[in-house]
Amino acid sequence: MKVAVIGAGTMGQGIAKAFAQCDDFEKVYLCDIKTEFAEGGLAKIKKGYEKLVSKEKIDQATADKYLAKFETGLNSIATDPDLVVEAALEVMQIKQDCFKDLMENIVKNEDCIFASNTSSLSITEIGAGLPKPIIGMHFFNPADRMKLVEVIAGANTPADLVKKVNDISVKLGKSPVQVNEAPGFVVNRILIPLINEGIFVYSEGISDIEGIDTAMKLGCNHPMGPLELGDYVGLDIVLAIMETLYNETGDSKYRPAPLLKKMVRGKKLGVKTGIGFYNYADGGKVPTDKQ
Repeated sequence: MKVAVIGAGTMGQGIAKAFAQCDDFEKVYLCDIKTEFAEGGLAKIKKGYEKLVSKEKIDQATADKYLAKFETGLNSIATDPDLVVEAALEVMQIKQDCFKDLMENIVKNEDCIFASNTSSLSITEIGAGLPKPIIGMHFFNPADRMKLVEVIAGANTPADLVKKVNDISVKLGKSPVQVNEAPGFVVNRILIPLINEGIFVYSEGISDIEGIDTAMKLGCNHPMGPLELGDYVGLDIVLAIMETLYNETGDSKYRPAPLLKKMVRGKKLGVKTGIGFYNYADGGKVPTDKQ
């Protein structure tokens, strides 16, 4: 089988690696709006494999086997892919335009499956007016290592498509969970409000950054506290999901914390920008309220 991953950012790279590491997939097309973006994503994948080889996590032959499957550029996917996984920005119009262009102008394989890695948006709305049905195939970061895939059916997603994506997920070594469409699905419906509440707790001066994270790690046995996890997810993503939950439900319990909005406006997004609730300069991790 052959897969095209649309979007060469952090999630796209991880999804592409998950497919490259599966023997059932012989080709992985990594694509983005510009070829240089796709090439940059592939360069980061190569660097990641180099690090694994240096740590003797995998051997060079295995790394070469995975990398040999990759190709970049939209032109190469005109007739080939059996599956397209969209991992573009979490913006409804961008996703709709992406699928419309792929279906009408690029992918000619009539049997191709079209899936979105959206973390919270409506599959029904993304697929509205498209010539083919789509399905949600929500991976979790890092996508090549995390076991869960949420498989989300919209109002117009046929049952046989759900089964096919479930089967593909199993081939990838994942554990698929079928989810009925709802804002945030399962994981983000529960997890992102937790992070948001942690931000409220900090902004109200109830405890400091390290105290909040330590309390949740030791008191709830969480591997990572909510503020550190928000940094890892990306505070822009946290805000986008909270806004989706709030707008879709109208429930005030999903109101984004004002401090979250302020940090996103200030480009303090967490690990991806080097600073969020923690400062990640020089490979460290220091709470920003301790600097």
